[in-house]
Amino acid sequence: MSIVAWIVLGLVAGALAKLLLPGKDPGGLVVTTLIGIAGSFVGGWISSRILDRPVSAHFFDLATWGSAIGGALVLLILYRIFFGNSRS
Repeated sequence: MSIVAWIVLGLVAGALAKLLLPGKDPGGLVVTTLIGIAGSFVGGWISSRILDRPVSAHFFDLATWGSAIGGALVLLILYRIFFGNSRS
């Protein structure tokens, strides 16, 4: 995938992760995109290493989107644990 596809995938995965986890979310659009992009990498790594199911490099593959959203959920939970209560 191209870098633009990774950014779009990260933005959508991060936004869906924020929609799936109710509550007050720290960060805005940039943080959402960064969490989604990093979540794509984390989800792909977990899928290939731990679950032994590597994701393909196709943009419209369901496994790619599922692992990206799952990874973004994990990172959003960690982000809320470490940085969620620091803002007033």
